[in-house]
Amino acid sequence: MTFRLPLRTSPAASGSEIVAPDTRHQVRRRVTRHLIPYLMFIYLLAYLDRANLGVAKLQMQIDLNLTDAIIGFGAGIYFFGFVVTSLPGSLVVERWGARKWIASIMIAWGAVATLMGFLGTPLLAALSTKTQFYLLRLLLGVAEAGFFPGVVVYFSHWFRVEDRARALAFFVVTQPIAVAMGIPMSRWVLDHIHWHGLVGWRWVFILEGAPPILFGFVTLWYLADRPRTAKWLPDPERLWLTEQLRTEVTQKTAAHRVRMLDAFRYPQTFMLLAVGFLVIMGNQSLIFFLPSITETLKTMPVAVRTLGAALPYACSAAGILLNGMWVHRTNALRWHTAVPMLATGVSLSLAILAGNHGWLVIGLFCLAGFTCQAYMPAFWAMPTALLGKTAAATAVGVISWSNLGGFAGPATFGYLSTATGHYRVGLSFLAGCMLLAGLLASTIRLPGNSEIPTVTQSELEPTP
Repeated sequence: MTFRLPLRTSPAASGSEIVAPDTRHQVRRRVTRHLIPYLMFIYLLAYLDRANLGVAKLQMQIDLNLTDAIIGFGAGIYFFGFVVTSLPGSLVVERWGARKWIASIMIAWGAVATLMGFLGTPLLAALSTKTQFYLLRLLLGVAEAGFFPGVVVYFSHWFRVEDRARALAFFVVTQPIAVAMGIPMSRWVLDHIHWHGLVGWRWVFILEGAPPILFGFVTLWYLADRPRTAKWLPDPERLWLTEQLRTEVTQKTAAHRVRMLDAFRYPQTFMLLAVGFLVIMGNQSLIFFLPSITETLKTMPVAVRTLGAALPYACSAAGILLNGMWVHRTNALRWHTAVPMLATGVSLSLAILAGNHGWLVIGLFCLAGFTCQAYMPAFWAMPTALLGKTAAATAVGVISWSNLGGFAGPATFGYLSTATGHYRVGLSFLAGCMLLAGLLASTIRLPGNSEIPTVTQSELEPTP
């Protein structure tokens, strides 16, 4: 059974007496234009501070005498931060609001990211260089981990359930954009900025860590926690959106899907956790090792190999947007989650079979790039479609633990590649992760419209 999102409400609860139908689209556009570009920019800053290690290590590794094993473990330990703050972060946003929480973690991660530029200096001399590196990477993960799940919950305060996947598509497309923009920008800083006697890799961390601190204070002014406090939203639109969102909460309350324990009562929470873990294992391994894999295609020119490592990111951005727009029309969350995962597994399997046929391999990697992150809008819309209030926030936080796959995946891929001397077994592992994730996602059942009670306007009125 395919889950279709539009909720069954009576005409009295539809809000038609508050705003005209065309005005409803204006509400969505106004909210999207105000929130999405700014949140995308913040996520861009966060992803830059997470990923710039890949560029900075080109000089840092030599200056600080850090081995590949140390760099690899430090890159992966970042994801353990999600276990610490993803659940508390989503609960804070649900119960107390997003504005102060997002601002505070931006300032925190900016400070930690900037301190990365002072590794091995007297400022941090109390600890060994390796310990400094591990500690700062862990703290960066702790600081950033509350941001993404917090935004997922925040969207449930601003977008109706049928609009949520589309909004998430615009937000998560920031990931491939950040990689495509961040790598050349960080490389330019690495090669050209050497102010005050500090080498380029230190300025990569300092210059990319400072903006989140500044924009943390901007966030306090720019964001509003909920529609009722948004001064930029006209009164009729504010009232209509508030009532629409309150209708959703009332329906989920009637179905007993709003308490913290309800998140653990529904097996879908743990299914989504397992699916997320598998797909992140595959995606993070692909991101980390794709340049090395394409480099083995010795029959191809260097420029083509470089393009083959970068082009899948552009395809990924297109896939996220296309799937997000498509699920907005069909509302079939389960299949818009499962099919991209299955398609990625098939593409990677075919890339293995393609052997040394360089152009075919690159084309299949581009196809895998197109689908490998396309699942995200539908996947992250599921928890807030199934659950409400504290239960939804709890589920989002628990599912975010799947980011530990970002540690397990590259470590397993690296071990398999080292043990066998080639990447085919590692790619088989990635394909298996994607196929299993897609199969599990296809079994996730969400309630259909017939299970959602009709709510009238009189039931929405507060009781005296």
